Amino acid sequence: MTQVEIKRVYEEPSDQDGYRILVDRLWPRGMKREGLKYDYWAKEVTPSNDLRKWFHADVEKRWDAFADMYQKELESSDATKAFIDKIRAYPKVTLLYASRETERNHARALKQFLDTRL
Repeated sequence: MTQVEIKRVYEEPSDQDGYRILVDRLWPRGMKREGLKYDYWAKEVTPSNDLRKWFHADVEKRWDAFADMYQKELESSDATKAFIDKIRAYPKVTLLYASRETERNHARALKQFLDTRL
Protein backbone atom coordinates (compact mmCIF):
# COMPACT_ATOMS: atom_id res chain seq x y z
CA MET A 1 0.00 0.00 0.00
CA THR A 2 1.25 3.45 -0.91
CA GLN A 3 1.42 6.03 1.87
CA VAL A 4 0.52 9.54 0.68
CA GLU A 5 1.76 12.72 2.36
CA ILE A 6 1.53 16.39 1.40
CA LYS A 7 4.10 19.14 1.73
CA ARG A 8 4.61 22.72 0.53
CA VAL A 9 7.19 23.06 -2.23
CA TYR A 10 8.97 25.68 -0.13
CA GLU A 11 9.76 23.21 2.66
CA GLU A 12 13.10 21.43 2.66
CA PRO A 13 13.11 18.02 0.95
CA SER A 14 13.64 15.02 3.17
CA ASP A 15 14.81 11.48 2.58
CA GLN A 16 11.51 10.50 4.23
CA ASP A 17 9.48 12.08 1.40
CA GLY A 18 9.76 9.10 -0.92
CA TYR A 19 8.66 9.80 -4.50
CA ARG A 20 8.06 13.56 -4.72
CA ILE A 21 5.25 14.70 -7.03
CA LEU A 22 4.48 18.31 -7.91
CA VAL A 23 0.69 18.57 -8.09
CA ASP A 24 0.24 22.19 -9.19
CA ARG A 25 -0.87 23.07 -12.71
CA LEU A 26 1.28 26.22 -12.64
CA TRP A 27 4.94 26.38 -11.68
CA PRO A 28 5.35 27.65 -8.07
CA ARG A 29 6.07 31.39 -7.80
CA GLY A 30 9.60 32.33 -6.93
CA MET A 31 10.87 28.78 -7.35
CA LYS A 32 13.63 28.08 -9.85
CA ARG A 33 13.23 24.83 -11.75
CA GLU A 34 16.63 23.59 -10.63
CA GLY A 35 15.77 24.59 -7.05
CA LEU A 36 12.84 22.21 -6.62
CA LYS A 37 13.60 18.58 -5.93
CA TYR A 38 10.78 16.55 -7.44
CA ASP A 39 10.47 13.30 -9.33
CA TYR A 40 7.34 13.91 -11.39
CA TRP A 41 5.09 16.85 -12.30
CA ALA A 42 1.50 15.59 -12.34
CA LYS A 43 -0.37 18.43 -14.06
CA GLU A 44 -2.93 15.94 -15.34
CA VAL A 45 -4.48 15.35 -11.89
CA THR A 46 -4.79 18.99 -10.88
CA PRO A 47 -8.15 20.77 -10.79
CA SER A 48 -9.40 22.16 -14.08
CA ASN A 49 -8.60 25.83 -14.68
CA ASP A 50 -12.24 26.86 -14.25
CA LEU A 51 -12.60 24.98 -10.97
CA ARG A 52 -9.29 26.29 -9.65
CA LYS A 53 -10.18 29.91 -10.45
CA TRP A 54 -13.67 29.57 -8.98
CA PHE A 55 -12.28 28.08 -5.76
CA HIS A 56 -9.57 30.73 -5.33
CA ALA A 57 -12.18 33.50 -5.47
CA ASP A 58 -13.37 32.48 -1.97
CA VAL A 59 -11.35 29.58 -0.55
CA GLU A 60 -12.96 29.50 2.88
CA LYS A 61 -16.59 29.52 1.77
CA ARG A 62 -16.14 27.28 -1.27
CA TRP A 63 -13.90 24.57 0.23
CA ASP A 64 -16.54 21.86 0.71
CA ALA A 65 -18.09 22.40 -2.72
CA PHE A 66 -14.64 22.55 -4.31
CA ALA A 67 -13.56 19.29 -2.68
CA ASP A 68 -16.71 17.56 -3.98
CA MET A 69 -16.34 18.94 -7.51
CA TYR A 70 -12.64 18.09 -7.63
CA GLN A 71 -13.36 14.53 -6.49
CA LYS A 72 -15.84 14.23 -9.38
CA GLU A 73 -13.23 15.51 -11.83
CA LEU A 74 -10.75 12.96 -10.52
CA GLU A 75 -13.26 10.09 -10.67
CA SER A 76 -14.14 10.79 -14.30
CA SER A 77 -10.57 11.22 -15.53
CA ASP A 78 -8.56 8.54 -17.32
CA ALA A 79 -5.44 10.45 -16.24
CA THR A 80 -6.32 9.77 -12.61
CA LYS A 81 -6.36 6.02 -13.18
CA ALA A 82 -2.98 6.19 -14.93
CA PHE A 83 -1.63 8.34 -12.09
CA ILE A 84 -2.78 5.85 -9.46
CA ASP A 85 -1.24 2.98 -11.42
CA LYS A 86 2.03 4.94 -11.62
CA ILE A 87 2.32 5.75 -7.91
CA ARG A 88 1.29 2.28 -6.68
CA ALA A 89 4.87 1.17 -7.31
CA TYR A 90 6.14 3.45 -4.53
CA PRO A 91 5.78 2.75 -0.80
CA LYS A 92 5.58 6.48 -0.07
CA VAL A 93 4.76 9.52 -2.17
CA THR A 94 4.70 13.17 -1.18
CA LEU A 95 2.40 15.53 -3.03
CA LEU A 96 4.03 18.94 -3.37
CA TYR A 97 1.91 22.10 -3.58
CA ALA A 98 2.62 25.85 -3.48
CA SER A 99 -0.52 27.26 -1.86
CA ARG A 100 -0.12 29.25 1.35
CA GLU A 101 -3.39 27.72 2.48
CA THR A 102 -2.33 24.54 4.25
CA GLU A 103 -5.75 23.22 5.27
CA ARG A 104 -7.93 24.03 2.26
CA ASN A 105 -6.00 23.20 -0.88
CA HIS A 106 -6.26 20.82 -3.80
CA ALA A 107 -3.31 18.68 -2.61
CA ARG A 108 -5.21 17.84 0.58
CA ALA A 109 -8.31 16.95 -1.46
CA LEU A 110 -6.18 14.84 -3.80
CA LYS A 111 -4.61 13.05 -0.83
CA GLN A 112 -8.05 12.24 0.56
CA PHE A 113 -9.09 10.87 -2.82
CA LEU A 114 -5.94 8.75 -3.15
CA ASP A 115 -6.19 7.46 0.42
CA THR A 116 -9.50 5.79 -0.46
CA ARG A 117 -8.11 4.19 -3.61
CA LEU A 118 -4.63 2.97 -2.72
